[in-house]
Amino acid sequence: MTAEPVGLRARKKQQTRAAISDQATRLFLARGFDRVTIAEIAEAAQVAKMTVTNYFPRKEDLALDTHDEFVTLPAATVRDRQVGESALAALRRGYLAAVAARNPLIGFAGAEFARLITGSPALVARLREFHEDREATLAETLADETGAEPDDVVPRVAAAQLAGVHRVLFTEALRRTLDGAANDRIAADLTRLAETAFALLEPSLAGYAVRAVA
Repeated sequence: MTAEPVGLRARKKQQTRAAISDQATRLFLARGFDRVTIAEIAEAAQVAKMTVTNYFPRKEDLALDTHDEFVTLPAATVRDRQVGESALAALRRGYLAAVAARNPLIGFAGAEFARLITGSPALVARLREFHEDREATLAETLADETGAEPDDVVPRVAAAQLAGVHRVLFTEALRRTLDGAANDRIAADLTRLAETAFALLEPSLAGYAVRAVA
């Protein structure tokens, strides 16, 4: 009997993970995050309860299933910045592109999902951890990109300012979504707010982490 191909196993795991996440989201939207149990999610997805916790050790991550993408997005933008482009300029450019694409990672998640998140203290706390993890990841990337010493506070201070802008703009996107604004209106507002917010950082960060010619 031959072993199951690695690619097939990986695909089955991905399908199982997606099925669990989909059923969890359906139940959360219907009844609220705090009222749904792991056992109910397992039953809906037709898997064992242990299977759910193996894929999602934290219940919050069944609703917020984008941790890695959320956390690494600004850092990846900095790593991919162009020659002559600062970290600030790259993040401004990347954010405006995300607005144009209506990227859910910056807050275009829809009214139902926005209500789900804000209606649960556990999810609000987990989202706060997402923001903190993103700031820490950005600080590490800025330190690597600038060759900073381990005790240099500049990458951490810069990351706090840059991630702070993203955090404020995410909150604004969420607030406008809850107020019933259409995505086009939200996008226009975020574009205006982003230009203002990133401009505030130019005096201190316009010349920081500029990519040199290789």
